[in-house]
Amino acid sequence: MVGPGFCRRPRRHGAGAALTLVFAGVLAAAVVTDTLPRAASDEPRALSGAARPATVDREALTEAAAEAIADGKSGTQAAEEFVSRSGDRWGAVYDSREYQEFEQALGGRYTGVGLSARRAGDGGVEVADVRADGPAGRAGLRVGDRLRSVDGRPVDALSVSEAVSLLRGDGVPGSPVVLGMARGGTAWTVTLRRAALATETVTVRRLDDGAVLIRVTAFTRGAGDRVREAVRSAPAGVGVLLDLRGNSGGLVSEAAVAASAFLDGGLVATYDVDGEQRAVYAEDGGDTRRPVVALIDGGTMSAAELLTGALQDRGRAVTVGSRTFGKGSVQMPRALPGGSVAELTVGHYRTPAGRGVDGRGIIPDLTVGDGSGPRAEEQARSVLSGLRRGS
Repeated sequence: MVGPGFCRRPRRHGAGAALTLVFAGVLAAAVVTDTLPRAASDEPRALSGAARPATVDREALTEAAAEAIADGKSGTQAAEEFVSRSGDRWGAVYDSREYQEFEQALGGRYTGVGLSARRAGDGGVEVADVRADGPAGRAGLRVGDRLRSVDGRPVDALSVSEAVSLLRGDGVPGSPVVLGMARGGTAWTVTLRRAALATETVTVRRLDDGAVLIRVTAFTRGAGDRVREAVRSAPAGVGVLLDLRGNSGGLVSEAAVAASAFLDGGLVATYDVDGEQRAVYAEDGGDTRRPVVALIDGGTMSAAELLTGALQDRGRAVTVGSRTFGKGSVQMPRALPGGSVAELTVGHYRTPAGRGVDGRGIIPDLTVGDGSGPRAEEQARSVLSGLRRGS
């Protein structure tokens, strides 16, 4: 959907146009709090990155932004240039509006028209999915429709993320956006009004063999509690297939709550901030007897890898699929003069057994292709069935 994309890649400093599709790791996982601290920000976030953390002089960064503002220039732009020169590959600067969008996305909310876009075979932009209850769905848009323009601007020459940014616009619910569409030989325009929409990042269903499939696509606020409730509500002795494929992160605090569904307290991960060691723990009272299989793949990132590592290291789940992405760097948000926010890499997290994830990923107990296809799920269900018989 046009909303939080939870995919993390190196972000071009100041590239607000790509916001919609790069949210996932941008704030991907507040370890202690999930909002920007009011002070100079001493709370880390576990984000992605294969590079060693670069040392950024945070005080000098703040001074650079303040001096630019005093000279009548953009403090955000000055901060972007400073971070770009620092060598911090994953460092980034966001203006106040972008940061507000991140906070909304962390809560599983976004403003848009309720469709997702993709690159068509001929290079254009087409509709990949439509929310039935969103503005696009109510207007009759369908998967495969061609998106020709947004507010009169042709999108064929734009990247998908740029087209999505135009759809998002100013992010204000109720604001109009005119789409130029095509289907077959018919072209038309439609005016939609952006709406505040919610994402469902945790889905639960019973499989035909009685097992419970819990799919988590992102660790937004409340996701951990939904996982825990799903486990508590499952009939006694029923196995759980925890599908983390394509989960590119979220709040580490939520991943820890999810871990609490399967662990009776104890360590989930350790992380360092400027060399100081800290830790994340599960809550007491989790179900430690129910069979669990975790499905993972190359799209399993950040907070999802942190959860996977905890379950694997502590012998609580059999992992099936393929090696995870390898997002394990810790970044710290810092409020800057003028309202912008800088995310600076300060360290890395490790699994309970001390394994580093950054740039390495987590290797599953059972590798099945690339982990993304139906064969991986079939193998995972077979393993789960065996665990149930052996319990």
